[in-house]
Amino acid sequence: MGLPTLEFSDSFLDSPDFRERLKCHEIELERTNKFIKELIKDGNMLITALRNLSAAVQKFSQSLQEFQFECIGDAETDDEINIAHSFKEFSQLLNTVEEERRRLIQNADDVLITPLEKFRKEQIGAAKEGKKKFDKETEKYYSFLEKHLNLSSKKKEASLQEADMQIDKERQVFYDASLEYVYKIQEVQEKKKFEFVEPLLAFLQGLFTFYHEGYELANEFEPYKQQLQFNLQNTRNNFESTRQEVEKLMKRIRSVEQDYKAPGQWTMEGFLCVQEKRPLGCTWTRHYCTYDKGTNTFAMSNTENKSGTKQVNPPEMFKLKSCIRRKTDSIDKRFCFDIEVVERHGIITLQALSESNRRLWLEAMDGKEPVSTPPPPPAENMPLAFLQSDLNHTKNGWMDCMSFCLTESDDQNYRVQAVHALVHKLPDKNKEMLDILIKHLLKVSKHSQMNLMTVSNLGVIFGPTLMRSQEETVAAMMNIKFQNIVVEILIENYEKQNSSSKTGSSSQPKDKSTGSLCWTPSQVSSNGPKSSTCTTSPECSSREDAAKTDWESEDTQSVSSVTTADRCSPAPDTPKKATPNAAEHKSDDVNLKASPSLRSLHISEGEHSALFILIIINSQILSFALHFRNAKAMYSCKAEHSHELSFPQGAVFTNVYPSVEPGWLQATYEGKTGLIPENYVVYL
Repeated sequence: MGLPTLEFSDSFLDSPDFRERLKCHEIELERTNKFIKELIKDGNMLITALRNLSAAVQKFSQSLQEFQFECIGDAETDDEINIAHSFKEFSQLLNTVEEERRRLIQNADDVLITPLEKFRKEQIGAAKEGKKKFDKETEKYYSFLEKHLNLSSKKKEASLQEADMQIDKERQVFYDASLEYVYKIQEVQEKKKFEFVEPLLAFLQGLFTFYHEGYELANEFEPYKQQLQFNLQNTRNNFESTRQEVEKLMKRIRSVEQDYKAPGQWTMEGFLCVQEKRPLGCTWTRHYCTYDKGTNTFAMSNTENKSGTKQVNPPEMFKLKSCIRRKTDSIDKRFCFDIEVVERHGIITLQALSESNRRLWLEAMDGKEPVSTPPPPPAENMPLAFLQSDLNHTKNGWMDCMSFCLTESDDQNYRVQAVHALVHKLPDKNKEMLDILIKHLLKVSKHSQMNLMTVSNLGVIFGPTLMRSQEETVAAMMNIKFQNIVVEILIENYEKQNSSSKTGSSSQPKDKSTGSLCWTPSQVSSNGPKSSTCTTSPECSSREDAAKTDWESEDTQSVSSVTTADRCSPAPDTPKKATPNAAEHKSDDVNLKASPSLRSLHISEGEHSALFILIIINSQILSFALHFRNAKAMYSCKAEHSHELSFPQGAVFTNVYPSVEPGWLQATYEGKTGLIPENYVVYL
């Protein structure tokens, strides 16, 4: 039931029913007044909370802005650069959101609090004043009426007429107060429908504008988020490959003797005890010593500060003249040897940490009594590392490429040209082998939807294998990520370089190499080598481009194509090579007869290594792919975003692996790849 209507005519009657209806309006008006008070109080609390939240977000944003990522090593990959810059992107995004929130807070007082306060004071306050006046006039009128009715009729007529006129006047004042009060209280009840609601609507509109701004920012942020997720996944993959290499290095270091020559900038370095003669004897003080054989410089720093401070004294530098092993019976200390330096007269007696440690120092300093050194550890059997042995003379070139063209230059074309310029420095046979490998990896990457071997994943597998550092140190392991990128560049640009080579073959001199990684001089940087393009006979090309049954068989096709290319007739302007002697042909025939499976591929003995490489490639790819598992859904799920998967209970997922987002897995279901909740599935 709504409020009863108040008629103006009821003010004259002033019946009990009128008073009861008027009381209902007064109760509702008081309830509205209390509600507005509470609403204003809650609104102020909300605004304060928003202001505190905004201050906290701004502080959080400032912390993100001030943090600087520091990565191990002197250079960073593009992925690491984007990740390091991500905090500043987050900070900028949060600041943009907070700018809109600050506008919401600033307008909240004007659009919500002030109008509500004004309505309560001006409208409800006026109605209350009307009630006070009405109650006052009611009491005055009925008091005067009671006195008037008690007048005696025996009074003079003039007095009675004067009393009648006075009561009429009081009645009119009462009626006016009653009419005004009835009008005002009903006016307030009607006005609250819009003047009370409009401020709330305006505040909500500002709130929705803030949320809409956040929605628009989220849409604009989506491409960056996807790219960052890609960078994070690449970095995670690089971390896994680096971690495995570092763990292997740690285990190897743990298994060797305690005293060994660690790779570093000095020929030898470590702690030695130096004999210092005193009037009443001698003392031995521990020094950290270094020796550079190239400059014949020996340096030692006293590490025993008796003052208690941690300050390290500057090292003493000497020119080494000689080094002699100290005989055991000539001194009461073990592991000693003497050195002579230009800057001091006499000898300096040093004590090593152990016999093997003394032997290393003597070997480094060309001691006069050298001892036999143990044989070097056997080289690891790494058939895929065919680049390393031929790149020793160009080591600085490869390292400069990873530290410069992959980090300092933002020009992707320059990076590609720099990498291919270094590939061109390889010997022809190695370049041909690299061509076989990269061509095969390209074919593998084209089926990544099925085998999950994307170009990035292939880089993670083959980067450390193809370009293993000569020094096995943690610093070298940190460069694995750059090795991965080089392999990615080779795979991604294989077809482009091959196409360019074929295009330029008509106008450029022919190269004896059959590899497809050659290029015209215009395709490399000015500092790169000038090389001609490669060519093969039509017969070779037709055999290389023959149709294949499936992608798995293409590895043998790659080997076959190289074999065929070697036996094809050369181009018209290419000098003919000498025919192999009969003994070589006989050897090939014997090997082929002994191996029917190889004979069917027309592979010579010298090409067995290529087939072996492809077998290893596929085995490594398979071992990598086995990290991905299958899973089954325990519950059904409805996707809320485009990058999530919808699935029923019992759905079977393939290619399941952890996502960069905590609590989510990356999986494939019915040909679609996306995110699924980790706690919704069990692994099969």
